[in-house]
Amino acid sequence: MFTLAEVASLNDIQPTYRILKPWWDVFMDYLAVVMLMVAIFAGTMQLTKDQVVCLPVLQSTVNSKAQPGTTGKADVTTVETTTGQGEDASMRTVSFGSAPTVTPDVPLSRATSSQYQPTESGQELKKEQKDSSGRKTNLDFQQYVFINQMCYHLALPWYSKYFPYLALIHTIILIVSSNFWFKYPKTCSKIEHFVSILGKCFESPWTTKALSETACEDSEENKQRLTGAQSLPKHVSTSSDEGSPSASTPMITKTGLKFSAEKPVIEVPSMTILDKKDGEQAKALFEKVRKFRAHVEDSDLIYKLYVVQTVIKTVKFIFILCYTANFVNAISFEHICNPKVEHLIGYTQFECTHNMAYMLKKLLISYISLICVYGFICLYTLFWLFRIPLKEYSFEKVREESSFSDIPDVKNDFAFLLHMVDQYDQLYSKRFGVFLSEVSENKLREISLNHEWTFEKLRQHVSRNAQEKQELHLFMLSGVPDAVFDLTDLDVLKLELIPEAKIPAKISQMTNLQELHLCHCPAKVEQTAFSFLRDHLRCLHVKFTDVGEIPAWVYLLKNLRELYLIGNLNSENNKMIGLESLRELRHLKILHVKSNLTKIPSNITDVAPHLTKLVIHNDGTKLLVLNSLKKMMNVAELELQNCELERIPHAIFSLSNLQELDLKSNSIRTIEEIISFQHLKRLTCLKLWHNKIVNIPSSITHVKNLESLYLSNNKLESLPAAVFSLQKLRCLDVSYNSIAVIPVEIGLLQNLQHFHITGNKVDILPKQLFKCVKLRTLSLGQNCITSIPEKVGQLLQLTHLELKGNCLDRLPATLGQCRLLRKSGLVVEDHLFDTLPSEVKEVLNQDTSIPFANGI
Repeated sequence: MFTLAEVASLNDIQPTYRILKPWWDVFMDYLAVVMLMVAIFAGTMQLTKDQVVCLPVLQSTVNSKAQPGTTGKADVTTVETTTGQGEDASMRTVSFGSAPTVTPDVPLSRATSSQYQPTESGQELKKEQKDSSGRKTNLDFQQYVFINQMCYHLALPWYSKYFPYLALIHTIILIVSSNFWFKYPKTCSKIEHFVSILGKCFESPWTTKALSETACEDSEENKQRLTGAQSLPKHVSTSSDEGSPSASTPMITKTGLKFSAEKPVIEVPSMTILDKKDGEQAKALFEKVRKFRAHVEDSDLIYKLYVVQTVIKTVKFIFILCYTANFVNAISFEHICNPKVEHLIGYTQFECTHNMAYMLKKLLISYISLICVYGFICLYTLFWLFRIPLKEYSFEKVREESSFSDIPDVKNDFAFLLHMVDQYDQLYSKRFGVFLSEVSENKLREISLNHEWTFEKLRQHVSRNAQEKQELHLFMLSGVPDAVFDLTDLDVLKLELIPEAKIPAKISQMTNLQELHLCHCPAKVEQTAFSFLRDHLRCLHVKFTDVGEIPAWVYLLKNLRELYLIGNLNSENNKMIGLESLRELRHLKILHVKSNLTKIPSNITDVAPHLTKLVIHNDGTKLLVLNSLKKMMNVAELELQNCELERIPHAIFSLSNLQELDLKSNSIRTIEEIISFQHLKRLTCLKLWHNKIVNIPSSITHVKNLESLYLSNNKLESLPAAVFSLQKLRCLDVSYNSIAVIPVEIGLLQNLQHFHITGNKVDILPKQLFKCVKLRTLSLGQNCITSIPEKVGQLLQLTHLELKGNCLDRLPATLGQCRLLRKSGLVVEDHLFDTLPSEVKEVLNQDTSIPFANGI
């Protein structure tokens, strides 16, 4: 057997876990211990004292119940008598009153009742019964033992025999269910980590200093309220802007009032008085909290497991109560047993008594009472679990009581654990919130960051970009150093992977700043900084993973000219992007979206009146809905790249001011709709490259103003004559198709300056090609050309000639007549270049740098 202490050890948990045990769990643990004691006590009693005692029921007594009489007993009972040696049964009749009775004739003893004559009076019968001292059953001790054991298993209800064991099993299940979330490996590791971090946060010196600073600030504010009303707006006006989450507020709401740039600096040193060891420990603790939050917030396994174990306990309670209540009355002292062993005993029915019946019944009632209390607590726990969303935890009360108004709300298992801790002591969550505060962490890191990144070091990182602008790129820092805003001559500022970036009012010193890049950097700005950016910023690049990373103030930059959004903006999240705020971008000219859209957001039409260029680069997601394009009447350039378009969208034909259309990297197979481009009088550039176009319809001749046509990387096998009727065509690119012949009509394109037919199957160059005397670029590489006509010398403006990858054996000497062609612009194999006359090579080699630069 096992002791109570051994069983109760199942209910033990580590002392550190007690902060996660609310009162109902503690109460249920104690109830489980009491139920365990009841089960073990009942089991011990049953093992040591439980038994039944049975006596045979004589048939005279049984049959007396069949006939009603004046005394309530049977008048006639017939009993069958058998001999011990197998002799034939004989019958004797005994009369009670007026009815005959048959008594057994036992060879070793007399019948248990005397014969009475029917004429005897009732008074004599009563006297005879009164003088009788009992009835002999003629059973020996072993037969009694045998029948007692037989009737114990047959006559007793099963619940009377197994109640203690069932109660023990049920109680162990309840105990295991109560503490399973502390034992399950996938939750136990998270709980251990959480309790460890929580204890360190509670005892950290940084927590004490942060909370004491809050108390000092509250005291200072009270003094200001009492001493002067004039100082109130100076320090509190920012609070309303930063603390109220309004859609129209340019400030990021998650900014602590007390640590803003407008806060007097006299209060800052008290937060930074921390020895180096404590500071390093606090930094490590911030990192642990961040990693733990990222690890725990992505799942709700602990919450689900706790709910499941509570539901199991509730179902267990209902199950126990339902079947146990039915068996309360089944436990009784007296039982009738019919063992069907008449051939061994001589009797068919026995009346038995169960000596543990009363005790078991009392214990069962006690057990049911405990189970009822346990069940009501389980129901209350379920009510608590579903009454409020426990997978969300708000630090609103902490934010109101402290200066850390930026403490974020948490979710999933992290939130659930904090709710459980609150049931133990809310002070734990309050002190833990300090290490979730961005303001608190930023103040801690600001000290070391500004010490490392001085003005001189930042000046060394400034470079000039392709536009000859001064540019500073900061990558993966803990924040933005204060010295950055002293670089007043900076033109471009790039902030990448700085999640805690904060732009203070000092940015107003950077009068030359016009371009800002935020790459995975949801920067926060102060009110003065926002006002400066709103008036001076012209170009903004925002790269993000989730749309929530886009700062809200981006949509309020009224003087912004160019906006580049790169990240996830699929149709399910469009409602979250806040594009309705684009109406504030009154001067926006260029909108570039690189994402995975399935439709063009209708809110983009807010900037339709002044938008001149719209670029949508998808990641291969099919763009289905383009109706919003019809409202962009002033768009001059439109790019829809990698959008899985199968045809030219009809909405494009409504853009009367469209000048350039780029449908690169789609799945367009046919362009029969190209005839509708005749209504677009200003269309001069059409890019249909990297598609699956098989042929060019003759209706292309109606697009008379076309100057550039890009059809490379398609499946073209021929060029129709209609293409060469476009007299204004200056650039034609049909590279990487399957074209075998260049039509002679190409000579009609007198304005052609750039012709690309690289990567086809051309073997002969028509002489009419060289009538296009304005050609500056001629790409003929990777074909099957065997010779270059001498008339190539007529192309006097040629600066770039590609011939590499053909079947040439020599180059014409007339290449020397191409006055602007130099060796750097001639792409050909070295051995072919050596076939040229020496004087031609000298011409191609001379003054290489200047003409090449002009060509570029």
